[in-house]
Parts: sequence; C-alpha cells; structure tokens
Amino acid sequence: MIDVDEAQARLIAAAPHLPSETVPLAEAAGRVVTVDVVSMRTQPPFASSAMDGYAVRTADMPGPVRVVGESAAGRRYPRPLGHGEAVRIFTGAPVPEGADAILIQEDAARDGDALTATDTVKPNDHIRALGLDFAAGDTLVAAGTVLAPRHIALAGAGGHAELTVARRPRVAFLATGDELVPPGSPTGPDQIVASITPALAATVRAAGADPIDLGIAPDDRAEIARRCAAGIAEADILVTLGGASVGDHDLVKPALSDLGIEPDFWKVAVRPGKPLMFSSRPLVLGLPGNPVSGAVCAVLFLVPLVKAMQGVTAPLPEVREGILGRDLPANGPRRDHMRAVRSGSTITPASRQDSSMLAVLAASDVLLVRQPHEGPVPAGSPCRYIAL
Repeated sequence: MIDVDEAQARLIAAAPHLPSETVPLAEAAGRVVTVDVVSMRTQPPFASSAMDGYAVRTADMPGPVRVVGESAAGRRYPRPLGHGEAVRIFTGAPVPEGADAILIQEDAARDGDALTATDTVKPNDHIRALGLDFAAGDTLVAAGTVLAPRHIALAGAGGHAELTVARRPRVAFLATGDELVPPGSPTGPDQIVASITPALAATVRAAGADPIDLGIAPDDRAEIARRCAAGIAEADILVTLGGASVGDHDLVKPALSDLGIEPDFWKVAVRPGKPLMFSSRPLVLGLPGNPVSGAVCAVLFLVPLVKAMQGVTAPLPEVREGILGRDLPANGPRRDHMRAVRSGSTITPASRQDSSMLAVLAASDVLLVRQPHEGPVPAGSPCRYIAL
C-alpha cells in the first residue's frame, strides 16, 4: 500500500500528453492551451482618451483655446493639434498628434468654439498610452492554462480567432456488480442505483474530458474482461467502478489480468477509497464502488490524471488553509478526507462520515484533509482542505 502523494505522483508521471487541435476562439473555454498565446498586435494600438472631454496642449491651458474638430472612437481627428487649438474627444478615441492631455468635460467651460479650463490639467492626464495593456510579441496566456472567459477575451484582443488546445481525453466508465441498476430503472429487493457513473461523467467533463458510459457489467469475469477490452480500445482512460477489493465477487483485477494488464499499484493509504488500482499501460484506473469513495478518489486521482494528459501546469487539487470548526479525535493510518462545510475560513466536518452516504457528500463543499496518525485536534486549530 502506497501513500496519496506517491500515488498522485505516479499517475501524473504516467499521463501521456494528448495531441493538439485548433478550435475557434468562441469554443475554447475550458480547454487547455498547449502553446503560448502570443499577441499579434499592440493594445491599445494608439494613444486613446480615457474620458469624454477635450484633447489639449497643456502649454495652452487654462486657455482660452479654439475647438477645431472632433475625435470619436473609430474616427480620429485627421490633423496635428496646433497652438491654441483643442479637439472635442470621446472615450476610446485616438488622441490627436500634438495633444498631451485630456481636459475632462466636467472641468471645461465652453462658449461656442472658445474653451477654457476650470481646473488644473497636467501632461498625460486621462490618456491611455500606446501599448498600455500589452504589446505585439507579449505572451498573453501561457501554455498549460485552462482557458477561462477572461483568457478568451485577452486572446481575441491580441488578434487570435483560433487557439491551439489539447484534444479532450476520452474517459470510459464501467460499473460492475449484480446489485447495480441504472438511474431511473426499477430496483430488485437486493439492488441499488449506480448513481456514481453520471456523477463521475460530470466530474471529468468539467475537467475537460469526454465521458463514455460502458454501462454496468455483471459479476462475471469473462464479461468484465470483454467490456474492459472494449473500453480500452475506445477511450484514453478506462475507469472501473467497484470490484477492485479482495472479496469473492471483486473480479476487476483478475479480469484485467486475463487481458495481460497488471496494476502499477493497488491499494492506497487514503480514506475513503483504499482499494484503488492503477495501470499505466494501458491507462486503467480502478475506483472503489462505494459512491462517496469513488467521488473522493476522482477528485484526488482521476481529475489530476485527466488534467495532466491535457498538459495542465498544476493538475493536483489545491490544498488550502482554514480553521477547524469542531474538535476531532486522532486519525488512523490513512490520509483522511472528511466531508465538511466551509463558512468563511471555518471548516466544519460532518458528524457522520460513512463512505456510502451521498447526502452528506451533497451537503458538503470541501474535503477536510487529515494526515496519517494525526493526533487529536481542538476546534480553532489550523486545518487544510480541498474545495469540491
């Protein structure tokens, strides 16, 4: 059994980088850019006015000076500004050559074409300099960035109509067990709903992957092997759900062995989720069948693997600092991830932590992280958590 840090490191080290593809700017949100996005232009491409008012020469202030024309966004004043002249100007419009400040309209008195300043105006007042935002050749978005709408806006302003991003990983999910039925199906007296598959599909979709549902395999070694082989052929990652422990009906590991697949590691010192299995060739991640265990292990292991395949710079979940909301007893030998609620900086774990309790998970918004063999901790102590 290996610890969480080693398991995560080995997963990320084994992740192959997927090929790149080009997508339209409007479709790039949530994708991972694989090459630096370098500006093709300077922004702003000219000195522009930050306010409505008048373009003036400070040497001529406080005036009076003569208003000789207008500069608007998309339509500049065509001549240099001469001695004793001013130009009416609007926000975003090019500043005429020769002008060195904007006299805002609140500080201006105008009588016909005669203009006088009613307050002090200094050089460069209210002028956005050429290249204030960025210049041609600047790196706007670094490779490995997950593209958010703000990155899309910046790339577009830099002249890009398309971006080069990683192909979406294909992640196939195979649930196993005679006791499982799909959501919405009638259940027999000894059956439960396989609700974790759609939840994990949503999880990897949010991480940039395309999920594939292989359905539910019965507790039949040959059938599990057949379904696993189909998933491996179709997807970049096969994720099995359940059947990876040591019971008589835990058949995933022997079924994979029938396909010539042996795990790089099996069992991780994590709670919930100890019976976790991973093969790097081909990529197979065996998650626990308990729904909460599977969901927690997806946050810790599956999402980092999916992100690493896309070239994300920091694929591991961010561990943040908080203040513990209630007393906790000593922890056991595995790193624990308690379902908890955050209020401001206070992290309060739920009183019930059974790995089958989806209602507790749904009511939680963070995982409180406790190290192996951590002693009792009183309320008010510093703690560490992962946001859900």
